[in-house]
Amino acid sequence: MSSVEVSDGGVAAAPVVKAGEFKLEAVVLPVADVDRAKAFYEGLGWRLDADASPNDGYRIVQLTPPGSACSIQFGTGVTSAAPGSAQSLYLIVSDIEAARDELNARGAQVSEVFHEGTPGSRFHADGRAAGPSPNGGNYSSFAAFSDPDGNGWLLQQIKTRLPGR
Repeated sequence: MSSVEVSDGGVAAAPVVKAGEFKLEAVVLPVADVDRAKAFYEGLGWRLDADASPNDGYRIVQLTPPGSACSIQFGTGVTSAAPGSAQSLYLIVSDIEAARDELNARGAQVSEVFHEGTPGSRFHADGRAAGPSPNGGNYSSFAAFSDPDGNGWLLQQIKTRLPGR
């Protein structure tokens, strides 16, 4: 049975959050130019969920990556964080080469696939080793890209989830 309930009007209601569960729904990205960021993420094929500006000092835009339960939000009056300061945001993919090719075709500048040459180097350019991980790439092959403001994304390949996930 699905966790999405349908109301009497035939409109899907929000999934039920059970006691003790916490659902990550949205991550705020600091951007300098809302329209530029919106165009970038729409260009990647992300679904536009909302673009609301109830007054001159506030605008919120929300987009969701294909297949994701978590969205991004940005806008005017949304965060005081410096544009580009969100880093190491993960996008999980089953085929990192195909995901990389698709994002590059849509205008992102995605790095070559890499794995950690030293522990933690996925987060820093130093210590990254070229190519997919020797273990077949599960959980340890990555590629990176940034939005026009410098907010950083990591593609992580996961073909088979660890038990309990």
